[in-house]
Amino acid sequence: MKVLLVEDDRLLGESLKEYLTSEGLKVDWVEDSREFFDLLEVSIYDVIVLDLMMPHVSGEELLKKLRERGDRTPVLILTAKSRIEDKERCFSLGADDYLTKPFEPKELLLRIRALHRRVVKEERVKLGIVEVDLQSCKLWVGGREVRISKKEWLLLKYLVENRGRFVSTAELLNYVWGDEPVGDEVVRAHIKNLRKVLPEGFILSHKGWGYKVES
Repeated sequence: MKVLLVEDDRLLGESLKEYLTSEGLKVDWVEDSREFFDLLEVSIYDVIVLDLMMPHVSGEELLKKLRERGDRTPVLILTAKSRIEDKERCFSLGADDYLTKPFEPKELLLRIRALHRRVVKEERVKLGIVEVDLQSCKLWVGGREVRISKKEWLLLKYLVENRGRFVSTAELLNYVWGDEPVGDEVVRAHIKNLRKVLPEGFILSHKGWGYKVES
């Protein structure tokens, strides 16, 4: 599981990263909220842990922009703000959980794992005549099973999991190919192959943005 921790308190950020890493999680930690979307362009996270009282850009504004982009990554708010009005605002903006400071690191770990399990439970997604089984890696179009390559499956899976927003080519390269030395043209070639077996218009593209599957 990979977690993005957004926390400007250096002592707390260091201690949480150390603890969560010791429990087997991969953690990227940023102190400056302006780096938030830069990381999301190149990395995929299972859960985002977000402080509200950040310099430059508040946690509420980051959360709002994240959901406006169509990003459905689970977000756990970690903050000293304990008023019910603050909680109500965050949940209305799309937060998935809310934990107030001070807290036990173990509770944070349990909540992160619970959020991750909730997402993993989603197995079958039906979008028009297209049905995708995210667990068994199967694809049906119009009730007929369609076989695709492993790379094409990973591309389709990521687009479906992030349906409703444009996914950048950099994200797809990172998710599917990792450190392999490949470029944008490889993504375009695999998208072209996917479009041959999917309904017309299922995968949308926008020059300079990336690709999107509608929700």
